Amino acid sequence: MGIFSRLADIINSNINATLDRAEDPEKMIRLMIQEMEETLVEVRSSAAKVIADRKDAARRLERLREAGEQWQQRASLALSKGREDLAKGALIEKAKVAETAKGLEDELAHLDDGMHRHEEDILKLEAKLREVKAKQQAIKARRDTASSRMRVRRTVYDGRIEEAFKRFEQMERRVDSAEGEVESMDLGRGKTLAEEIADLEADAGIEEELERLRASMTDSRAGSGAGSGVGSGADSRADSRAGASEQVER
Repeated sequence: MGIFSRLADIINSNINATLDRAEDPEKMIRLMIQEMEETLVEVRSSAAKVIADRKDAARRLERLREAGEQWQQRASLALSKGREDLAKGALIEKAKVAETAKGLEDELAHLDDGMHRHEEDILKLEAKLREVKAKQQAIKARRDTASSRMRVRRTVYDGRIEEAFKRFEQMERRVDSAEGEVESMDLGRGKTLAEEIADLEADAGIEEELERLRASMTDSRAGSGAGSGVGSGADSRADSRAGASEQVER
């Protein structure tokens, strides 16, 4: 027996409440989808039969209406020929056809109503089916997320990862130890002969540059002093001539 006993149960069902009561929601959703799809096939098949019946009834009604018009024409023809008896018989046949047509019109109205109900049922059933499939996707996404998180947690808390980090730390300590040994070998060692000569060459170059700078500064000062001396001598000679003239006048 299925989850739903009839179409109305599917249309009026509360999907969330049904899943809340289910021990295995994923299995329940699969069963719901299967039963809804089967019901949808049945409803569509029933709707197809109603559509076919309506087309057949519509064709028969059209033929009856044509027959009624023919009997009306025959009655008119008979009456025009003075055969009132034949005209009356034709009208009787027309009435029979009209009565049959009235029954077909009622049948067509009933079939139209059935088609409308089938269309509504199909739309509602398809909406419920989409709802269940959406629930299925949501549950699948939650399950996949939970599985992914579980894999991450297992990886993070895996003892092998901790062991690997410990091995890395041991390797780093070994590298530190090796570097320390190399650096300790340089401690207390004097400079080599080549290193000392290189230092002397560097010092000699600096001394030469310093001497050139000193010489340049000395030349600059000497030039400035010579200019000042010429001016002073001229002033002294002028002062002497002025003193001699003063003594003559006295």
